[in-house]
Amino acid sequence: LSEDIKEKITDVSFHENDNITYDDLRYLNVLYVDFNGDTQTGEIICNKAIAQDLVEIFKELYDNEYQIDKIRLIDEYGGDDDLSCDDNNSSCFNYRVVGGTDSLSKHALGLAIDINPFQNPYITYPNGVERISPAGSEPYADRSSGLPHMILEGDLCYKLFTSHGFTWGGHWKSLKDYQHFQKTL
Repeated sequence: LSEDIKEKITDVSFHENDNITYDDLRYLNVLYVDFNGDTQTGEIICNKAIAQDLVEIFKELYDNEYQIDKIRLIDEYGGDDDLSCDDNNSSCFNYRVVGGTDSLSKHALGLAIDINPFQNPYITYPNGVERISPAGSEPYADRSSGLPHMILEGDLCYKLFTSHGFTWGGHWKSLKDYQHFQKTL
């Protein structure tokens, strides 16, 4: 990470801790095709252990014109995951806990990435009641709807991430996190 990037993320997405250091992280610029079909440059901070995976995955996604709404650092949203998801931002590193728990998220280690969160919602069942976020993404909870930009088992995004050893939150049993891919080292 450059000194400028370190300054940008300090006390926003990065907080002093005993789990990850600046030296464990890498900054990537990736090309992607946005929802208008235009080429954009995105920024990703990730764990150095998955940096090459992400370079290869995003190159293939770009070469195949796989559309991603936006890829910005979570710091553009003050480190607020909800604001980032509400803006349909695809992001990776953010030193935080899993919502509603004390457990570190894989995002805190730079080992998880969320892709097109609006089209690939996070679905939980607190007290047996279905909760879909971000707000407004409820139609995308029906994975058979055929709506655009959904990650489905077998599509290019799914195949690329899983072939690089990532697991998909769409396979989880107690909740569904269709936007989420993570890698365990």
